[in-house]
Amino acid sequence: MKDPTAHGARFGHVNVIARDWRRLAKFYAEVFGCELVPPERDYAGDVLARGTSVPGASLRGAHLRLPGHGEGGPTIEIYTYGTNTARAGAPAANREGWGHVAFAVDDVAQAREAVLAADGGQLGEVVTTQTADGRRVTWVYVTDPEGNLVELQSWSGPDA
Repeated sequence: MKDPTAHGARFGHVNVIARDWRRLAKFYAEVFGCELVPPERDYAGDVLARGTSVPGASLRGAHLRLPGHGEGGPTIEIYTYGTNTARAGAPAANREGWGHVAFAVDDVAQAREAVLAADGGQLGEVVTTQTADGRRVTWVYVTDPEGNLVELQSWSGPDA
């Protein structure tokens, strides 16, 4: 089997297209402690249109460093397209494509309340599952203010 790192691959970032990138960035900063990584981005022109295959593309946004991984950690890139934004379907755990972003939290119920207080929504119930290796995970699906799925999870048990 070929070494998957043969091309020097390493995780870079995840992108979310927002109706209002500033509002969504504020949500992730306030609820989960993500940190803005300057500068704010403002792109437009032929190269962007060709690279995205979106005629007349323009976008604005920023990267936010995800918590728990230090200064060089991964980011979530939140952009708003100036024109030609395609609307997403209703959030659903079984929708094709990228499903959700997950945050490990100390207390799922408390984090759920923080999401709801920040104009997020709830998709499912808080549940606890026993895993095959003896650990327990308490989790729930919620949504950010734009309907993107977020999983909140807390692990316990043997060597959680």
